[in-house]
Amino acid sequence: MTTAPARRARLAAATLAAAVALPLTALSAAADPAHDPAHDEVPLVVGHRGASAYVPEHTLAGYRLAARTGADVIEPDLVPTKDGVLVVRHENEISGTTDVAEHPEFADRRTTKTVDGVEQTGWFTEDFTLAELKTLRAVERLPELRQESTVYDGFYEVPTFEEVLAERAALSEELGRDIGVIPEIKHSTYFQEIGLGMEESVVALLAEFGLNTPDSGATVQSFELTNLVDLRTRYGLRADSVFLTSAEGAPYDLVAAGDPRTYADLLIPSALRDLARHVNAVGPALTQVVPLEEDGTLGEPTTLVRDAHRAGLEVVPYTLRPENQFLPVDYRTGEDPADFGRVVDLAQEYFATGIDGIFTDSPDVAVVARDRWLAERDGEG
Repeated sequence: MTTAPARRARLAAATLAAAVALPLTALSAAADPAHDPAHDEVPLVVGHRGASAYVPEHTLAGYRLAARTGADVIEPDLVPTKDGVLVVRHENEISGTTDVAEHPEFADRRTTKTVDGVEQTGWFTEDFTLAELKTLRAVERLPELRQESTVYDGFYEVPTFEEVLAERAALSEELGRDIGVIPEIKHSTYFQEIGLGMEESVVALLAEFGLNTPDSGATVQSFELTNLVDLRTRYGLRADSVFLTSAEGAPYDLVAAGDPRTYADLLIPSALRDLARHVNAVGPALTQVVPLEEDGTLGEPTTLVRDAHRAGLEVVPYTLRPENQFLPVDYRTGEDPADFGRVVDLAQEYFATGIDGIFTDSPDVAVVARDRWLAERDGEG
């Protein structure tokens, strides 16, 4: 099989090309501008933080690569700056995703904070103005696993949400198909408490780009529930929304309010019916859709997809990653945790559960898996 380094090198090089030509020669129809992914029976492929298996996450280059290799939707995680601008990072602590540690002028900004009950030490976006953040450059978050991606360390700025929305519009025009966007509001309770709540700004920017409508292809997501309700009732969100869940723990807004409900409690059928009053979909971990057995092999699907669909909710789980380290043991190939395993086969198992989409670090792989699964389902394989 093609090794992980070879695949990554081929794709990462392509993201720098000025031409529209796609970096893979064997892409399926989903990467074709004529392909319409919006059919109800076609699961969406969401470029998780861009095309994170190949280039540093949350960069405009990553979003371009995701769309050009077939992603239907791109995903920016949102955190605020000191001056209230929404920027795109996986976390507000940025020592692992930027070169901030190499900037002596910011050495005194290193500090310890408690975010959602977890103590963290590093540099935080809320302590930087946008102008200061723009002097930093993105780096690969998993350098030991995704070494080829590190060749782009220092190439790309930290983008703003506004810049991502503009890039989405440009990509839609370039590719001749609407590229969706699914921003995640990070740590809503924490940022509300320090006066940097993001909800109002998110809705305002979506409206500015003509995306605050139910059919716009924009969807707002959060691991907290209170802000998703407030987005509808206080901030005027008309675009779709997704409640993200984890295999463990509870939404921090509920923890802070003394509400004992966990993520698991919120996914039982009666709770799903209640969620459907406020959101359009749930975004569970993949193991909440198909758990692992005790030996690490893939288990049998849960009833979550069926239960959510009965409640009128779509299901878009996270995160399909191609490397052995992230795969069930029976889908790994070889011993190197960085090598790609049988991820196409695995993705087809997830699609077979009836999910409505999937978050993935390698959109090209998910597109191929989806089209193979659709062909088999429709008797064309």
